[in-house]
Amino acid sequence: VKLVESGGGSVQPGGSLRLSCVVSGLTFWSYYMSWIRQVPGKGQEWVCSIFSDSSKSLYADSVKGRFTISRDNAKNTVYLHMTNLKSADTALSFCATDYGNHVVPGGIPRPPEEGGYWGQGTQVSVSS
Repeated sequence: VKLVESGGGSVQPGGSLRLSCVVSGLTFWSYYMSWIRQVPGKGQEWVCSIFSDSSKSLYADSVKGRFTISRDNAKNTVYLHMTNLKSADTALSFCATDYGNHVVPGGIPRPPEEGGYWGQGTQVSVSS
C-alpha cells in the first residue's frame, strides 16, 4: 500500500493550495480517506475526511468553510483544496486511511505500526 501526497508549498496568508494524494495497493473506492496535519512541537490534528462514495465530508472547526476535501475514485486520488490560508495552517499534511471497524469518523487513523495507512506528508507553509 502506498499513499503519495503532493501540492504543498509556501504561500502568503489568504492564499490557496491544492493537495493531492495518490493511493495504490488497495481498493481505493471502498476506503474512507482523511487528511491529518502535524505542527512541530504539537500533536497531530485531524483536518477532514470523506466517505468512500463522496456522499459525506467532515471538517474540523478550524478549517470549515475554507478547506474542501474531494476524491476521484477513477484516479485513486483524494484532494484537499485549501483557501484563505492562515499562518496557523502551517504544518506537515498527511493523507491517511484505515479499514473496517478501525475507522472512526472525525478521528485520526491508526499509525502505520498499528495497521493504518499513511503517506509521507507534504509541507504547507503560510507566512508573509
